[in-house]
Amino acid sequence: MTGSSQQRQIILASGSRTRHHMLQAAGVCVAVMPADLDETAVRAGMANETPPAAPIDVARRLAIAKAEGVSRAHANELVIGSDQVLELGGEILSKPADLAAARSALERLSGKTHMLHSAVALAENGTVAWHAVDSARLTMRKLSTSFLDDYIRRGGAGLCVAVGSYQIEGLGIQLFERVEGDHFTILGLPLMSLLAELRKREVILS
Repeated sequence: MTGSSQQRQIILASGSRTRHHMLQAAGVCVAVMPADLDETAVRAGMANETPPAAPIDVARRLAIAKAEGVSRAHANELVIGSDQVLELGGEILSKPADLAAARSALERLSGKTHMLHSAVALAENGTVAWHAVDSARLTMRKLSTSFLDDYIRRGGAGLCVAVGSYQIEGLGIQLFERVEGDHFTILGLPLMSLLAELRKREVILS
């Protein structure tokens, strides 16, 4: 088959505007139904495992949990779940609660290399049918106090909605000296792998 028409309704189990926009821009129409999942509690549970779950596995398992949770309520639909984890030296950094926490996170990341693990899962009838994870490596330059003052002022509350307190497609690109990895993975969704799987399943045309 050739073309770009979509063959089946898909649900995105995420309230992320960035992920929704990526899918829309790629020609994949989705209904947005964010998963009702206490991510903090799930992450805490995985951290208490023996041994603790690795950051890349946390991203994968959260993506699966989101997809399966929404799929149980919409058994006849194909559900996409996705999650992203920022790892710094084996530790997971969460979204900042306020601008003070955002600044603290940026001060920790300054001059260091961190990893972004982005996971995606497809679920049908309440069960995961496929999943994938991809990672990117980002090196932040050493940030001056004056730059951070200006960055926090210009970024405002928007810094608190993104892990790492940056959106690399905007002002956040100024934080970095080197970025290694797929652009879509950095934005929070392994889009190329997902599109390939949707074509394989004939959900979108190939």
